[in-house]
Amino acid sequence: MKAPTIRMRMLLAALVPVFLISLLMGVFFLKARFDDFEQSYSQRTGAVTRQLVLASEYGLFSANLAQLQVLTSGVLLEPDVLWVRLLNQRGEVLASSGSQKMEAEVFFSDSDYSRFDAARQTEWRVQSVYASTVKLDDVYEDKTGSLKNGRLLLGQVQIGFSRVSLNEHKRDTVLLSGLISLLAMLVGLALALFLSRGVIRPISRITQLIERIGHGDFAGIQTYPPERSLSDPLRDLQAILQHTALRLMHTRDDLELQVAMATNAMREKKDEAERATLAKSRFLAAASHDLRQPTHALGMFVARLAQLPHDAPTQQLIGNLETSVRAMQGLLDGLLDISRLDAGAVKIEVQAFALQGLFDRLHEDLAQSALDKGLRLRIRPSACWVNSDATQLYRILLNLTSNALRYTQQGVVLVVARLAEAGKSVHIEVWDSGVGIAPEHHEAVFNEFFQVANAQRDRNKGMGLGLNIVQRSCRLLGHEIQLRSQLGRGTRFRLSLACASPVADSQGFMVQETVLADNLQGIAVLLIEDDALASAAQAGLLQSWGMQVQVAVGPNEALQWLHQGFLPELIISDFRLGAGSNGIDVLQQLQALLPDTVPSCLMSGDTDPSVLQAAQAAGLTMLHKPVRPAKLRNLLRHLLQDQTMLGGDLS
Repeated sequence: MKAPTIRMRMLLAALVPVFLISLLMGVFFLKARFDDFEQSYSQRTGAVTRQLVLASEYGLFSANLAQLQVLTSGVLLEPDVLWVRLLNQRGEVLASSGSQKMEAEVFFSDSDYSRFDAARQTEWRVQSVYASTVKLDDVYEDKTGSLKNGRLLLGQVQIGFSRVSLNEHKRDTVLLSGLISLLAMLVGLALALFLSRGVIRPISRITQLIERIGHGDFAGIQTYPPERSLSDPLRDLQAILQHTALRLMHTRDDLELQVAMATNAMREKKDEAERATLAKSRFLAAASHDLRQPTHALGMFVARLAQLPHDAPTQQLIGNLETSVRAMQGLLDGLLDISRLDAGAVKIEVQAFALQGLFDRLHEDLAQSALDKGLRLRIRPSACWVNSDATQLYRILLNLTSNALRYTQQGVVLVVARLAEAGKSVHIEVWDSGVGIAPEHHEAVFNEFFQVANAQRDRNKGMGLGLNIVQRSCRLLGHEIQLRSQLGRGTRFRLSLACASPVADSQGFMVQETVLADNLQGIAVLLIEDDALASAAQAGLLQSWGMQVQVAVGPNEALQWLHQGFLPELIISDFRLGAGSNGIDVLQQLQALLPDTVPSCLMSGDTDPSVLQAAQAAGLTMLHKPVRPAKLRNLLRHLLQDQTMLGGDLS
């Protein structure tokens, strides 16, 4: 319901009292007027009746019927008289005039009375006629007449009067009173409208001015003069409001100027930050590539050095060097995983597979680490099948279980799978009896480089990237991960996966084969690498495995080796080569010249996701530098046995 306006309120305030006063005064005066009408009517009918009584006394006494009839006819001419009848003392009708329908309704009585018929709006008056008290000659006095209160009853007068004219007078009076009240209401309305204009107009102007200010429209405020007439009760308020609006306009202009200046400054800062970010990205990309190259070569040199005979102190030194190299490689691999997850370069293949194969691989990879720390690694057998990406799920569990082993000093690490939600889902849980995590750190442990109780950044406790990679991978797969932990009472991580039905032709997650042929003796390898240090390190490692290696700095030298009759059984190429060429184009050129398809793979220090996507599109396996020698050896064995991992990424 719409709220009444100010104008409507003022009109109501003016008209309601006028209406009530008019109503009360009208009721009062109508009642008084009606009483006057009734009194006048009663007096007039009574007078007519009394006059007829006096006039008919002699006629009734003398039984002069002609005179009585003349009297009734004369009375009938009076206003509102409908019927007249004269009766003698015995109730016999001597004379009557008017409507004969009413005669039977009026009866003779020795007492006076009146009667009212509401249906016909008719009133009857009955009054007795007595002989005058003046003494007449006793000879003519009728002694047979009846006496009442010492007076002689001569007869009775009966008259019927109509109230129609009385009701018409009342109706006309009501109409006149209503008309007068209506005129009073109209006069009050006109007066209220006239008086309200002096208030409504200033309020309307103030309302319009406030509305314009609310919409920020300050145009024309200076030329918006308030009413200065003496009849304007709000002229001072309008002047104050106009002054306030002008101040708001000046303040707004000042703020807009400041905002514009701040926006320009922020835009300059933003452009500067973007340029700095772009420069930093280029620097980090170049630094990452340049750092990966010598780290890759260092790993190869250390692996080759470890194969040579040394005394005990030198072997210990080489072991420490190898540990440092692995830590550096682990950090670079973790950073690579995060960059790939951020860039959305990780492709997932969700399919149904059995968890047992994944558990077997997990036990094989971590059993020795648990044994070295004196811990029990318990992975309960499971017959559950799940829908997920087997490779990514294995990395998640590998990170969780490795963390559990790293932060557990004694006790057990448990990996178990349980059905939940009536067999609709599977919960994979990793329990440990380690130091636990305080409640305030439950969210922070998933942040990059965050580690509990490792302020000194001990590299033996990892780099703080594992749980961040776990969380991002879970989001990518759509799996929910939950953490429950208390200080000193261990930690439990829970993964929730959708349960799957067993598939007959599914191979699941295959355990790493250990029966592959390890003999690489005599295998001809073409190594394409433009970095002299990485080329020397990698060639030396391959040669230590008994392989025949020919090194090419770029595509021209690689083509020369083919023209000289060298037929490689394996081709390993760096992605970024000199003169703007890349390993994918070089491998395609070489394959076109070879009689048979030769197993090939790429190596690269670039972490740009587009490089990986290009390799996958070409059907080539890419290893990101630094490459662990064991990983390289395992890949070469698979390639030689035609178990290629086309488009895969072993980093």
